[in-house]
Amino acid sequence: MAFWIHMGFLLVNILSTAVRGRVEKEPSPECRPFLYMGTPPTGLEHHSVQYICQLYNKKPRYVTLYNSVDHIPIYSAYTFKRSDGEKCVDIPWMYEPQLSTSFDTGEMQPFPRGYMHKNFEDAQAVLDDYMNAIHYERGTLNPDEHQDDPDDKASTYTLTNVVPMVPDFNYGVWNKQVHIIRKRLNNYCHGTAYIVTGVTTSGKMIRRENMNRISVPTYLWSAYCCIDYDHNAPYNERYKFPSFAHYGLNDEENNDVLEISVQTLKEFLKKTTFVNQNFQIFDGDCIPPGSSKTK
Repeated sequence: MAFWIHMGFLLVNILSTAVRGRVEKEPSPECRPFLYMGTPPTGLEHHSVQYICQLYNKKPRYVTLYNSVDHIPIYSAYTFKRSDGEKCVDIPWMYEPQLSTSFDTGEMQPFPRGYMHKNFEDAQAVLDDYMNAIHYERGTLNPDEHQDDPDDKASTYTLTNVVPMVPDFNYGVWNKQVHIIRKRLNNYCHGTAYIVTGVTTSGKMIRRENMNRISVPTYLWSAYCCIDYDHNAPYNERYKFPSFAHYGLNDEENNDVLEISVQTLKEFLKKTTFVNQNFQIFDGDCIPPGSSKTK
């Protein structure tokens, strides 16, 4: 049975005045800065999704739309930070307490030892799910390579930001594309770059103890929006602004990553997922207000 992504109005969670993250269904001022024009993608609908403002060390870090049935994020939306690409080390994998229980903290937490995870594994993935999944690796949608501050990097190591990826795809062509985007935005984006990275799902599942636990993405896709860019950049880079996108097949074969326009990605997703005609990744398709460009 196929698991389809239906896209409608996406809502991110409310944060209390104490900046405690809660999984709710209203946009919050604390989360809006991670979204272009403060607006989430539109045209996706799904009954089992929840919107997480990912908090770490008392600060919001990025936004994730999480599927609590398939136990994977549908996308993570974040702002790119110029970086040298160094990866974070010695960060424990974390989970999101607010998806399952009423904890005193709204921040992501390291997984507890023992079997306490039984209290919250119904609503999210746990480390045991990946332990024997030898054909897949944990792949982050918001990669630490696209962040610079150590806490921003650390916040990417939560399973609510992770999907199962085929190792050759994750460490090969997809990782190479992460490098390419980092260098391009480092060099030619002068302002804030907004990135949304997501998946399409299928019926393939990772199972544990004879139960379906995690949906395996068929495709991974990503798009960025940077309206303040270097207009004197070489043409082969300049035409990829203010927005561009890419996608790839999460498989061992035929997994080349294709760079395409955001409009082309939208058309591709309309064919591979169930999205409506109002589907938009970025508000106004990342066309700056007052711009002479047309769709």
